[in-house]
Amino acid sequence: MRKKAFSTLISFALTGGLVLGGCSSSSSTSEDSGKSSSDKTVVKMMHLWPEGSSNAQYTIVDNIIKAYEEENPDVDIQTEILGNEQYKEKVKVLSASNELPDVGITWAAGYMKPFVEGNMFAPLDDIAQKDKFVAGTLDAFSVDEKPYALPLELNITPVYYNKEIFKKHNLEAPKTYEEFLNVVETLVDKGVTPITLGNKDRWTGSMWYMYLADRIGGPESLNNAINRTGSFEDPALVKAAEEISKLVDMGAFVKGFNGLSNDEAKGYFMNEQAAMYLMATWELPNYTTSPDVAKEFKEKVGYFKFPTYEGGKGDIDSYVGGPGVGLFVSEQSKVKDEAKAFVSYLVEEWGKRSVVDAGVIPATKVDTSNGDLDQMYIDILNDLGKATNLTLYADVQMSAGVADVHLNQIQALFGGQSSPKEFTKTQEEALASEK
Repeated sequence: MRKKAFSTLISFALTGGLVLGGCSSSSSTSEDSGKSSSDKTVVKMMHLWPEGSSNAQYTIVDNIIKAYEEENPDVDIQTEILGNEQYKEKVKVLSASNELPDVGITWAAGYMKPFVEGNMFAPLDDIAQKDKFVAGTLDAFSVDEKPYALPLELNITPVYYNKEIFKKHNLEAPKTYEEFLNVVETLVDKGVTPITLGNKDRWTGSMWYMYLADRIGGPESLNNAINRTGSFEDPALVKAAEEISKLVDMGAFVKGFNGLSNDEAKGYFMNEQAAMYLMATWELPNYTTSPDVAKEFKEKVGYFKFPTYEGGKGDIDSYVGGPGVGLFVSEQSKVKDEAKAFVSYLVEEWGKRSVVDAGVIPATKVDTSNGDLDQMYIDILNDLGKATNLTLYADVQMSAGVADVHLNQIQALFGGQSSPKEFTKTQEEALASEK
C-alpha cells in the first residue's frame, strides 16, 4: 500500500515523467486573473478523492469547501476531482504547460522535488505553522528547509500485538529491546510464531531495519547516510543489520517470510497465528472501526512503540513513517494569496475531522479531548503529540535506483544472502555512485 503510493510516483518523477521545462504561461484572461463572472475570486482546486471510491475524504473536503465559501462569500472554490491514476496523468499534462491548478495534491520527497526545482510550487513558509504539525511531517515536504506543501495525512508504524497470546504466556508489552528479545524467545520456545512479516514486498523488512538503526544510532545515522553527510557503513547501521540477522536466527519471523506478500503475512496476525505485526497506522480501522472484523478480535489487539535499545542514541518517541499527501499552491497562480489562505484553512479543518469522519490520521496535532474516538486512536494521537522525530521511509528518501538496491539488500539480509557488512557496503557504494 505504502509502496504503491510512494515509490511508483518517485520512480516516475525521477525518470523524467514530469516535464518541468520553461513553458510560457497562457495570455491573461478574466479566467486567468482568477475572477468569475460574478466578480468572485475563483480558486481552482484539483484533488483525488472521488465521491464513489473515496467517499469519506470527498465528504470532508466538500464540507470544508462549503464552510470556507460561507465564511468568505467573495471566494469561489472550483474543484476538479479525479481518481488516483487519472490525477497523476493530469498533473503530468498540466505541468508540461505551466497550467497547474491554484491548489492541488502532491506527495513528498522525491515526487515533489522536480516540481520545486522547476519553480512550479510556491513556498509556503509564510503560512506553515510548524508547531501545529507532528514532528518531522513538514520536513518531508520541504526543500532546503522551506516547505512547498502542507501535509494532510500521516502514517507511523507501531508494533501491534495480540494481548491474549501475551497474557497466555505471561508476557507484557516490551519497552526495552532486551525485553523484546525475551518476548521473542519465550514465544519461540512455546511454539508460537512471534512476528508475521511479508518481506516479498521488501519495504516491510526495511521498517524493521530502520527502527533498529534509529534506536541504536539515533535518527541522524540513517538520514546522514542517505543525504551523504554520513556513511551507510556507520557502525550503528552495521549493528542494526546484525540485530536483524540475530532475529532471523532466533526464528522471530513467520516461516517463509521472504516469499510472503504483506497482505498474505497480515493474515497470520488477523487469524491469531502470530503474536506481533509491525505495520503503519493505515491498519488501525481493522482493529477499531471496520465492520468486516470481529469485535472479539479487535478487543485482543494492542500496540506498543518500538522499544529502546540499551546504550543506543534513539528515543522511544521517534517514529518510522511518513506523510501521505499534502497540498501545494501553484507558483504561477494568479490568486496565490487566496489559494494560500484556503490551503491553511483546509489543513486545519482536515485535522479536526479526518480521524472521526474517515479514520485517517492527520499530520497536524489533534486534541483528543473532544469527539467520539476509539481508544486506540486516542492513544496513537496522544503519542503523536509527544513525538520527537519522524523518519521518512528510507526508500522514499532515496532515488529510484538506490531505493531498489536498498530494498533488494533488505531482502538479502533477511534471507541470509548478504552479511551485515555486505549489506551496508553495497548500499554505501550505491549512494556514493550518484555523486
